[in-house]
Amino acid sequence: MNIPSELKYTKDHEWVKIEDDIATVGITDFAQRELGDIVYIEIETLGDNLDAEEVFGTVEAVKTVSDLFMPLSGEVLEFNTSLEDTPEAVNNDPYETGWMIKIKMHDPSQIEHLLSAEGYRQLIQL
Repeated sequence: MNIPSELKYTKDHEWVKIEDDIATVGITDFAQRELGDIVYIEIETLGDNLDAEEVFGTVEAVKTVSDLFMPLSGEVLEFNTSLEDTPEAVNNDPYETGWMIKIKMHDPSQIEHLLSAEGYRQLIQL
């Protein structure tokens, strides 16, 4: 199970990469394994300002549809449009080519509420 130590994590299985005031977000290796083969990703919140824990989109797998939750409050700046044609990139490489959105953070202090890699490992009991 791949849980990169430089990233932050949520209890809802999103990962967060912080670069200045921009947060890149995707789902974890654990989440994509639990979901199975991902066939569609829907993000209709581009340009929206959302609060932490609000739904920013959905991911559809062969066996289920799951909501995607904002890890931090902010504006959804960018959607990884390559996922429209190749949603399986989330299964193949969830931390690089499978990223989902970029957020301009409203309150960087919210980063303190995210889990470390070790905290996430404990959450999923690895």
